[in-house]
Amino acid sequence: MNFSRTYTLKEISQIIDSEFVGDKNFPVKGMNEIHVVRAGDIVFVDHPKYYDKALQSEATVILINKKVSCPEGKALLISEDPFRDFNRLSQHFKPFARADRSIAKTAKIGKNTVIQPNVFIGNHVSIGENCLIHSNVSIYDHCVIGDHVVIHAGTVLGSDGFYFQKRAEGFVKLKSVGRVVIEDDVEIGAACTIDKGVTGDTTIGCGTKIDNQVQIAHDTVIGKNCLIASQVGIAGCTVIEDDVTLWGQVGIKSDVTIGKGAVVYAQSGINGDLAPGKTYFGSPAAEARDKFRELALLRSLPKLLEKIKK
Repeated sequence: MNFSRTYTLKEISQIIDSEFVGDKNFPVKGMNEIHVVRAGDIVFVDHPKYYDKALQSEATVILINKKVSCPEGKALLISEDPFRDFNRLSQHFKPFARADRSIAKTAKIGKNTVIQPNVFIGNHVSIGENCLIHSNVSIYDHCVIGDHVVIHAGTVLGSDGFYFQKRAEGFVKLKSVGRVVIEDDVEIGAACTIDKGVTGDTTIGCGTKIDNQVQIAHDTVIGKNCLIASQVGIAGCTVIEDDVTLWGQVGIKSDVTIGKGAVVYAQSGINGDLAPGKTYFGSPAAEARDKFRELALLRSLPKLLEKIKK
């Protein structure tokens, strides 16, 4: 998430009442999670296992729970609870804004776009030209929708990411302040749910078609001209490259990449990266021809066991 202007390190420290290490005028331009950080961003880390990853990342301000050696060209914000204070910064820079009408005054809707009855369009939403938004669709604040997009009834764009940390008092949510970005010529089926990024964008690429009842989690990036069939579930921070086909009820764990042109057969479970241009099946998914051989061998096991007994 980019801030509306560049802040100083001292200004940020005052918002969360923290000690800092570095020049008080050190520039701070935004805040992001580790997988999408850029120069000028704040990233948080609260476990020694991940200190080095955060300190060596592109982020130039590290919100951390221990005073450590600060890399050259970077700054530290020292906090007893970086998770809490990252949430405080999210709340400060992008607080929840209550809606007072079905289509916000700040929403921008392009020429020849049709909005059917009972659609909710939140604050600062942008919708392009020649779109069709069917009834009972909810489009949360700050979503961006391109031209020639069709969204079918009951779909929700921009709900919070499913991101919780377990604590003594229960599960505490990391606040979601990112966006959903839908590019041109996308069609989204009925009763789909696409969560916004925690700090970045969940993106659906140009020309992609999504069937009914598909769940796409926070910060996932889907490429161009993909086909995603009904009841697919995609966890957070997944990258699906161009021209990928996912058949019904495929499940994908977080933080994996599916290569360009891959095809995944129905009811497969993906728990690791998949190479481009291949066809996959099974759980855990593997190349389909290998999985089919395995199944054929399993079917022959009873006969083999009978022969052994004789």
